[in-house]
Amino acid sequence: MQYQQQFTPIADNLGLSALIALIPILFFFWALAIKRMKGYKAGLWTLGISLVLSAIAYKMPVSLSLLSASQGAVYGLLPIGWIIITSVFLYKLTVKTGHFDIIRDSVLSITEDRRLQALLVAFSFGAFLEGAAGFGAPVAISAALLVGLGFNPLYAAGLCLIANTAPVAFGAVGIPIIAVEGPTGIPAMEVSKMVGRQLPFLSAFIPFYLVVMMAGFKRALEVLPPILVSGLSFAITQYLSSNFLGPELPDILSALVSLFALAVFLKFWKPKTIFRFKHEEQEAQSGTVAKHSAGAIFKAWSPFLVLTAFISVWGIPVLKSALTGHYEGTNSILKAINYVGSQLTFAPEVPFLHNQIFDGSGEALPAIYKLEILGAAGTAILIAAIVSKFIVKISWKEWFKTLAETTNELKFPIVTIASVVAFAYVTNASGMTTTLGLVVAKTGSWFPFFSPFLGWLGVFITGSDTSANLLFGNLQKVTAESVGMDPLLAVGANSSGGVTGKMISPQSIAVACGAVGLAGKESDLFRFTVKHSFVLVIIVGIITFLQSNVLSWMVP
Repeated sequence: MQYQQQFTPIADNLGLSALIALIPILFFFWALAIKRMKGYKAGLWTLGISLVLSAIAYKMPVSLSLLSASQGAVYGLLPIGWIIITSVFLYKLTVKTGHFDIIRDSVLSITEDRRLQALLVAFSFGAFLEGAAGFGAPVAISAALLVGLGFNPLYAAGLCLIANTAPVAFGAVGIPIIAVEGPTGIPAMEVSKMVGRQLPFLSAFIPFYLVVMMAGFKRALEVLPPILVSGLSFAITQYLSSNFLGPELPDILSALVSLFALAVFLKFWKPKTIFRFKHEEQEAQSGTVAKHSAGAIFKAWSPFLVLTAFISVWGIPVLKSALTGHYEGTNSILKAINYVGSQLTFAPEVPFLHNQIFDGSGEALPAIYKLEILGAAGTAILIAAIVSKFIVKISWKEWFKTLAETTNELKFPIVTIASVVAFAYVTNASGMTTTLGLVVAKTGSWFPFFSPFLGWLGVFITGSDTSANLLFGNLQKVTAESVGMDPLLAVGANSSGGVTGKMISPQSIAVACGAVGLAGKESDLFRFTVKHSFVLVIIVGIITFLQSNVLSWMVP
C-alpha cells in the first residue's frame, strides 16, 4: 500500500490544512502548560491524535501511520532512551558509593555561589557534552550533577535545557551542519560560517540570561565579570572555530575554553556576596567546605572523566564509522572494531513502509529501523559505567541492582520519549510538518524574520536540530531565493533558530525530567521553559532580519 504525501489535503487550501496540522501541537501545549498532564499521557494522547488526523484529514493509510509510529518509537528507545538510562545510572553509582559528596565539595571549593556553579556545569560542561555526544546526554548528565550539588530538580533541569541552547547547532561533532549539505547542496563549511556569525550573539547572552532567571537583574550584575568571561570566551571561540576550522569542533573547543577561563578567573575573583537559594538561606551555613586530597578528588571525578573520554572517542568520525560497521579503510584495529560493530548494527527495513511513501517531488522515502548498538552514545556511557565500577569499588551485585533501579525509575520517561518521537515520525510521514513549513514560507518580505521559526518548529517536533535541517533545509533555500533573501542565511537561520526549540521539545523535556527524578512533572518543566524558548527564537529572528538587510555584510 503506497501513499503520496499531501500538503494541502483540506479543500486544497494551505491555511485550512495548516490548522488541522497544528492540532496535535496545540494539544500538546495545552496538555502540558494548562492541563498539566503527566508527560507520558500527553505524549500518548498526542500520538493518538496525530494518527487519527493522518488517516482522516491527510488520507494516509492507517497501516502506514502505525508503522511510521513504530519506527519513531524504536528510535526513541535507541539511541535516546538508552542514553538517559546509562547517564542517570552512572550518576547514581557515584552517589551510592559516596563519591559524589567529594565532587560536590570540589565544585564548592571553586565557588559556593549557585549562579557561578550553573555557569560551570550547565553552560560550559553541558556544552562540551553536547559537542561530543548530543542526543540528550548533556542535559541528562549536567542536570543530574546540579541536583547532586543541591539545586532544586526543576530548576536544574530548566537551567540545563536553556543553557543547552548555545551549543546545539554544532552538537554531536557538527552533525546538524554536516547533514544539511545533502538536501541543500550548500557546502557544510559555508553553513558553519553562517551559523558561526549568528549563534555567538546568543552564546554571549545566555550566561547573563541564566543568572537573571536564577537571581534577578541586580544579583546578575554582582557577578557580571565572570558572566562576561564565561559568555565571551565561549562566543569568540565559537566564532573562530566555526569560521576557520569547520562545524566539527566549535562546541568542544568553546566549552573547554569557557570552562577553563571561568575556573581560572574564579581563583582570583570572588563575589562580594554568596548567592544561595531561599531554602538554603534559611538553613544554618557553616561557611566551611570539607577538604579532600587531590587524589580523592581525582578519583571521585574519574567516572565523569572516563565518561568524557569515551564519549569523545565515540564521536570521532572514523571510529564512529567502524563502531557502526561502515569503515572501509585498511587500518587493522579499525577493521577489527568494524567487524564487531557490523555484528551489532541492525538496519532492517520497516516492513510494508520502506519506499512506500512518496514526497512532494515523487521520490520514495526509505524507512529503516536504525539499531546501532555498539555505536550508540549510550553504549559509550555504559562502558564508562563498567570501568567506573572498579574505580568506585562497588560490587557487581550492587552495580546490577543500581542499573535495575535506574531502569525502573525511568520507565515512564522512556514511554514519553518513545511516544513523542513516534508522533514526530507520523507528522513527518503524513506531510503535516511540511504543511506548517509551507505556511511560514508564505511570509514574503518578512520571511527573514520568520525563517528561524521554521527551525524552531522542526526541532520542537523532531527533537533534533539535525532532523529539522534535513526537514526544512531545502524549503528554506527555495523560499529565500523566491523572496530575494540569501539562501545561505536562510539555511543557517534554520539551524540557529532550531536551537531555541530544543528546550521545549517533548523529547528533551522527558529526558530532563527523567534525569532529575521528576517523572510525571513534565508539565511543570514545560511551563518553566516555554516562555524562554519564545524570547530566544524572537532574538534569532531579529538577528536574521538585520543580517538580511542592514547587516548583509555579515553573510559569507
